[in-house]
Amino acid sequence: MTHLPLSPLLALAQDQAAASATKSLFDYIRAGGVMGYILLALSFAAVTLMIVCVIRLRLASWAPPTVVEGLGRLLRDHDISGAQKFCADPANECFTTAVVGTALARCSRSVFGFLELRAALEEAGQVETDRQHKPLDFVALVAALGPMLGLLGTVIGLIGAFGSLAELEGAARSKELAGFMALALVNTAQGLAVAIPCTAFYAAYKRRVDRLATDAARLVEDLAMPLEGKQAGPKPVPARPGQRPPAPAPRPAPGVAPQ
Repeated sequence: MTHLPLSPLLALAQDQAAASATKSLFDYIRAGGVMGYILLALSFAAVTLMIVCVIRLRLASWAPPTVVEGLGRLLRDHDISGAQKFCADPANECFTTAVVGTALARCSRSVFGFLELRAALEEAGQVETDRQHKPLDFVALVAALGPMLGLLGTVIGLIGAFGSLAELEGAARSKELAGFMALALVNTAQGLAVAIPCTAFYAAYKRRVDRLATDAARLVEDLAMPLEGKQAGPKPVPARPGQRPPAPAPRPAPGVAPQ
């Protein structure tokens, strides 16, 4: 039984496979061309943002114990102006002070006073939670752009491969064809390598933010409990012991003008 000789393309593919065993990660990135470097830059930016998000994604960052203690003392003493100044201090900036400060400002301007405190806290908490989700926009953008850029690199590689089939012949054509096919596959792999971790982090971070928002909301409600039902304006002066409360002014009879 005679063995047919391998075609030049198959022999070159085997040589490429043997050489790929000794390639480093940078060699694969360089094989991706310009699109590979763009994906690499996006991956570095996404990883940096992920690290920042993980550092900030702690209950101690959303509600520092010293801030909670100081704010709780002011609210228990009904020192509204002091609590607003405390929340506006940049040194106390966190999720808790942002929510409580916004709610106190709204209740101070409202004719209903602190009767609508709970609604103000819920609205401010929702706004602040949405703001905490903002860093996810870039991660989601990278997760969406990764496969698209990889697909663009794949298309560019295929165009070059078919162009080499049309213009070159012999061993030169096989070499160019293998190079463009490697470019196409490397770009596809790079795009997926960037998109998959970003997608997983997006889902995990979103759930974590929602969980922390729920825990911080319970803490804010406990802090604001001394103010629930508090009316706006001055407090009524209590009557002295043994003194009757002042009687209401008599209403004038119909048709008689009050003096």
